[in-house]
Amino acid sequence: MQDIQNSEHKKACANCGAELKFKPGSHQLQCAYCGYEEFIEQSKSSFEELELEHYLKIVGENAYTETIELLHCKNCGANQHVEENYKSLDCVYCGEPLIREDVETEGWILPSALVPFQLDVKEARAIFKTWVRSLWFAPDNLKKAALNPEGLHGLYLPYWTFDANLFASYQGQRGDYYYETQTYNTDKGKRTRQVRKTKWTYASGTVNGFVDDILINASQKKSREIPSKIAFWNLKEMVVFNSKYLSGFVTEKYTISLKDGHHQSFQKAKNIAYNWIRRDIGGDTQRIANADIKLSDETFKHILLPVYISSYRYNGKEFHFYINGQSGVLSGSRPYSFWKIFFLVVFILVVIGLIAIFAK
Repeated sequence: MQDIQNSEHKKACANCGAELKFKPGSHQLQCAYCGYEEFIEQSKSSFEELELEHYLKIVGENAYTETIELLHCKNCGANQHVEENYKSLDCVYCGEPLIREDVETEGWILPSALVPFQLDVKEARAIFKTWVRSLWFAPDNLKKAALNPEGLHGLYLPYWTFDANLFASYQGQRGDYYYETQTYNTDKGKRTRQVRKTKWTYASGTVNGFVDDILINASQKKSREIPSKIAFWNLKEMVVFNSKYLSGFVTEKYTISLKDGHHQSFQKAKNIAYNWIRRDIGGDTQRIANADIKLSDETFKHILLPVYISSYRYNGKEFHFYINGQSGVLSGSRPYSFWKIFFLVVFILVVIGLIAIFAK
């Protein structure tokens, strides 16, 4: 079950009293009514890297440092946190109304850092509209949905990042290519060709280095998995977590535990180690017989990364569209209109038939 935290932390405008919201692409809160802006004070400290062993062994995988209130969406199963003074709220994924009486309390590990939104909702909507217009055979209702100002939601996604010192000892083989001339028979006589072969030699050694920010998606809902095309953020633009950056956006709570996220990160660390080993062996190709991989001084962060999401239901199937809130890259599945394709095929057949008639 996915947990969504509607983290619209309410802060009043000093000029007119309206709600201030984060202004994407800046470090400011802005009033949509009078234009008043307020800077978000930047922390002088760096991101807090938490000691992994402490959390896994002492605090536990369900560790948290704050409790939040969640509302359950009875239609799609998502859980969303809302402020007590909200008047109305719809589910960010399916648009169903949320009921205040269904509130539940849960805990979570506070984020250490986040990448703020660089695109505002108008810029994201323009990207989405341009993409929809470029789609062949898209249903007309999809194009109408792209014009709906309420159909696109800014969402902070939860991720785990893991750092560690990596050491690996290995045994394997180095492969060096060489070529031999081979003679073969053809209808026109004998011919020769160069055949590539590999000379294998024993190899062993050690590799070590620092592995920085192994990124693990902390949301496990497969039906809403973020497309790999947009899942790239410049983590150098991360800032120390400040809830003011969340104002006006929805925040999803992680559903993959710290323990499970750590298991996934080890598989990525293993791939990194194997790449280092292949580079250390050298040659044209490599074989790794065995590798003893050890990680030490492991730390982690819980971070939030920005996307815009829009959903659309067509013929009983739900389609999701995502825009990277930092880079503006868009990806998503799309429906096809059966009738548009059908009438195009009929038109082509009619044209072919007419050409055949007049050609006689």
